[in-house]
Amino acid sequence: MEALIASAIAVLGGSGIYLVLRERTFSVILGLALLAIAVNLFLLSMGRVAPGQAPVIEEGLELAAYVDPLPQAVVLTAIVIGFAMMAFVVVLSISTHFVTGTDHVDGGVDGGVDGGVDGGEDTQ
Repeated sequence: MEALIASAIAVLGGSGIYLVLRERTFSVILGLALLAIAVNLFLLSMGRVAPGQAPVIEEGLELAAYVDPLPQAVVLTAIVIGFAMMAFVVVLSISTHFVTGTDHVDGGVDGGVDGGVDGGEDTQ
C-alpha cells in the first residue's frame, strides 16, 4: 500500500513540475493543482497508511492501533488553502489574458523568439 501511494505522489509531483514549467497559463494552473494534490497525499501518508483504523483513542486498545489525526487536520486546511490559491491564479491568468491578449506566461506571442515582430522596419 505504501509503495502505491509513494508512486502516486511521485507521478503527480513529476507531472505537476513538468506542467508548471510550460509556457501557457492553463498548463501552469493544472501543474499547480497536481502539485497541491501530491503534497496533500504526502501529508496524509505521514499519518501512517492504515485503512480501517480509527484516529480517535478508545478504551482498551493499544496506541499502535491508531493513526495520527494531525496530518488529517493539516490536509483539510491545505485543501482549503489550495482551493483559494487556485481561484486566485485562475482570476489572475484571466485578467492577464485580457490585458496582454495572450495566454503565455511571459506575455509573448507565437511566431518566434521575438514574437514575430520585425523591429518595426518596413519591408516594402
